[in-house]
Amino acid sequence: MRPFLPPILAASLGRADVGVNFSGGDFAFLESIPFIAAMVVLALVAYAVRVPPPVLAICAVILGALLFAGSLTEGGREGWIGLPLGAACAALAWYASARFFTRARARLESDARLLDVYGDLIALSIAIVSIVIPPLAFGAVAAFVFLLVRGRQAEDRKYEGLRILR
Repeated sequence: MRPFLPPILAASLGRADVGVNFSGGDFAFLESIPFIAAMVVLALVAYAVRVPPPVLAICAVILGALLFAGSLTEGGREGWIGLPLGAACAALAWYASARFFTRARARLESDARLLDVYGDLIALSIAIVSIVIPPLAFGAVAAFVFLLVRGRQAEDRKYEGLRILR
């Protein structure tokens, strides 16, 4: 999954003051034209070139931290607490979705390329819902935890079955 589309969406909505507003705080650069342009360029590069997943994961964690902190400053809160919290949420989302899509790719040999598109659409959907109805972002975090737990349970069952066959 490429982590650049949700920041483009959030920055664009912030620039239009729709749902989120980063201006007036330490994270006002998040809705600036240069930031949006940089995200668009990075998104295009990520689509054109095979970027290693660890690089994308690091980008996701950094962007998640910045967006979380920026959204806190909008409400007049201290933004610094959003940096570790946003990084943790982004890391959880990245790890859970990467494991999910890895399992899905193993099952879908020919249609695996479409999974990237599905991942991007899901990421955009979560981003727009989280911006328009912020409390629902907690539901997304819960869904990622659920996805992680269920994925581990499925892997454990798979390996138990293999041991029985021996």
